[in-house]
Amino acid sequence: MRNPRIYQNTPLPIDETIDLNDDAFGHTVRVLRLQDGANITVFNGLEHDGKYGEYQAELVNVSKKNAQIHIKHFEEKANESPLNIHLGQGVSRGDRMDFTLQKSVELGVNTITPLFTERCGVKLSGERLQKKIDQWQKIVISACEQSGRCIVPKVKPAIQLSEWLNQKSSALKLNLHPKAEHSIMSLPITNERVRLLIGPEGGLNDEEIALANSTNFTDVLLGPRVLRTETAALTAITALQCRYGDIK
Repeated sequence: MRNPRIYQNTPLPIDETIDLNDDAFGHTVRVLRLQDGANITVFNGLEHDGKYGEYQAELVNVSKKNAQIHIKHFEEKANESPLNIHLGQGVSRGDRMDFTLQKSVELGVNTITPLFTERCGVKLSGERLQKKIDQWQKIVISACEQSGRCIVPKVKPAIQLSEWLNQKSSALKLNLHPKAEHSIMSLPITNERVRLLIGPEGGLNDEEIALANSTNFTDVLLGPRVLRTETAALTAITALQCRYGDIK
């Protein structure tokens, strides 16, 4: 078995032994059935001496209910894109939203804000909404574990589209729109920060598009075909990375 990669949101002091938290214990011991002496890679999304990276550790003192890790050393990783992308994603039904979040993190998105729009078919509030946000954050963490990222993107609280559009930001603002005049690949981008707006199933209505334009969002397109919401988000992020980010 390859060296598993685990997220633990605690300080990871080198040459010290610390307890695995419940999520990390469940994955390493209950799921992977690792025993004392197993080597694992751990990251916490925090800087170590001004650098981001991961830690090599050894699993010790494994029991039925808990386990510890001995932190051996730190390894810097520089695999973040120079392009910082904040995805404003219209909340979609079923597992489409889960899929979009998972893959957007693999592609390098930095922040995700779920958006409620007129055509959003998902009605959540209160405790149910918070549980969904927590679930989405776990999907993001899992995507970081798989993809090798050491910085964990934040899933922000879900808000109305109008509130997100009116947030102050110096980022370049892009709205993916199938009737736009400019291709996302031809638009000159000199700003290293981008806010990308993707509508839900059914897209944004005319009033929402007009509101986005009035708050300095530029309509861009990917091609002549209408894409599903999850396809649109991932294709747009890939195009931005290929043209302006770390894949070029």
